Amino acid sequence: MLQITDLTYRIGGRVILDRVSLTIPDGHKVGLIGRNGAGKSTLLKLISGDLPGDGGDIVLSKRARMGVVSQEAPAGSRSLLETVLAADTERADLLAEAETTTDPHRIAEVHTRLADIEAHTAEARAAAILSGLGFDGDAQQRPCDDFSGGWRMRVALAATLFLRPDLLLLDEPTNHLDLEATIWLENYLINYPGTIILISHDRDLLNRVVKSIAHLHDGTVTLYGGNYDKFAKTRREQMELASKHYEKQIAQQKHLQSFIDRFRAKASKAKQAQSRVKMLEKMGPAIPVVEDRGISFDFPSPKELPPPLINIHDGDVGYEEGKPILRNISLRIDMDDRIALLGANGNGKSTLAKLLADRLQLMSGEKHSSNKLRIGYFAQHQTDELRGDETPYQHMASLMPDVIEHKVRAQLGRFAFEGAKGDTKVKDLSGGEKARLLFALMTLDAPHMLILDEPTNHLDIDSRDALNHALNAYEGAVIIISHDPYLIEACADRLVLVADGTVTSFDGDVAEYRQYLLDRARMERRANKNGGEDGNGNGKPAKRDRKAERQQAAEKRKVAAPIKREVEKLEKQMEKLSERKAGIEEKMADPTLYEDANAQKLADIQKELGLIENELAMVEQKWLDKQEEYDAMVA
Repeated sequence: MLQITDLTYRIGGRVILDRVSLTIPDGHKVGLIGRNGAGKSTLLKLISGDLPGDGGDIVLSKRARMGVVSQEAPAGSRSLLETVLAADTERADLLAEAETTTDPHRIAEVHTRLADIEAHTAEARAAAILSGLGFDGDAQQRPCDDFSGGWRMRVALAATLFLRPDLLLLDEPTNHLDLEATIWLENYLINYPGTIILISHDRDLLNRVVKSIAHLHDGTVTLYGGNYDKFAKTRREQMELASKHYEKQIAQQKHLQSFIDRFRAKASKAKQAQSRVKMLEKMGPAIPVVEDRGISFDFPSPKELPPPLINIHDGDVGYEEGKPILRNISLRIDMDDRIALLGANGNGKSTLAKLLADRLQLMSGEKHSSNKLRIGYFAQHQTDELRGDETPYQHMASLMPDVIEHKVRAQLGRFAFEGAKGDTKVKDLSGGEKARLLFALMTLDAPHMLILDEPTNHLDIDSRDALNHALNAYEGAVIIISHDPYLIEACADRLVLVADGTVTSFDGDVAEYRQYLLDRARMERRANKNGGEDGNGNGKPAKRDRKAERQQAAEKRKVAAPIKREVEKLEKQMEKLSERKAGIEEKMADPTLYEDANAQKLADIQKELGLIENELAMVEQKWLDKQEEYDAMVA
């Protein structure tokens, strides 16, 4: 399908891609990963022909069609459905020709080709794709100009998917999607028959969709078989082996050099010494393994407040008097809550977040919160409010008047703004760096609750992992809206569904919510196919045993929810204990610890290890008991 040979690309004399070679067979799905700035988007632009290379070849199979999502959002008075249909210019041209041509042979050719490209199903396919990306039937008939840029970028994605190209190039396709549309896209790509090259920082997408990972690092690409988790494991093992090889080579070199130094001057050993000199020269210098320095940051934990932090009872909220977006909200939030808000964009998740952050007030109902409550609020549009000509240091210093410089820089350092990076103008920062600056600013006063509305849009995988670790270490409440299923699963222990003007608990995990969405879409397709009837023409919904089974399963999960929360708390406990155990074992690997002078220190460390191992065994047993109890309740 695609053959890249010795591809080179430079910007201003700096080599971005250095003799890259890559072969992608027909039908393969490949995830293209690498640090921000490594050249992933550049490589896609070279493949698509949007950029000329400085050397090498890119060969695509003959007659293969390539699809790339437009960087410009579609606009105009055409409806969304018409916009997507118009993307297939061959179909449009053939339909126009069918109306005008009079040559019988040509008429036959045109209709044969229309049948080959399944033109008769085009409208249904386009509507299904738009529906999956969040546009209902009414929205599909509205003009593009009615929608914001983010929604119109969904239309651009829909148009590319509709074309069904043989080679589909996708650069961060989930950035403008909500969780619901992300799950739909994931399922669509899993079943896509063509070849895909996908740039994404969404770990779930890379694990579920792709079968190979192309890792772009230091200007070169290495292809790994398997999904992202397998790549990460293989890469880690390779680094460990390379590190051990380096250490072994250093030890061999020291041993050889020691022999040479001792016996070079002795006539009886001169021959052996000279032989070892040659061996040392052949070995060459030992090359150390240099790992990319990972991003890390942490949120300062607040002092505890008595519960609840916020309690809302029968609340209505909206932007226009008499027209609430959400009604009858009843929600309690405590310090140890980790809540993910689910629901399609436009259903009111951000409205609820603003209510919790005191950016909106209730129209009716009651809301009570502690008068000492501090809230850190992150919304993606806030990056536009940063002052472009100022540096991160200047932003932070403005919030910390009369504080000495090193303390200001220490706060920035918690979010990886060290050295020169703290003095870089905001306009020169990447999207991910701007997001991290917002994290630093919003947590300066150690808030009791973090409200994060799509915090990962511009974060790479390393930064997302850092956010995950920081949230799990943070000791306040977390409210998160995200299209990243992995982040939700890792950080949230309560799911709240915002849909149809209401706020309700979802009794299940992300996997169950994923299945709920897929089942609902399947039922809607079936209902549309049957004209909304049960197949007997009586206009009543079809009776389905599966619906009753799902309701029964949901009731079981609801009853078992407290047990599940205990299981999850025990899992986090085990994770922390395992990390402490690993840290102690790492200390015990130090050879100097076993010297006589450190005997007491060794004894203390061994005692601490024994205590942790005992505690870990007890927690593991509790976890097993609770897990069995939960499994029995939901069986």
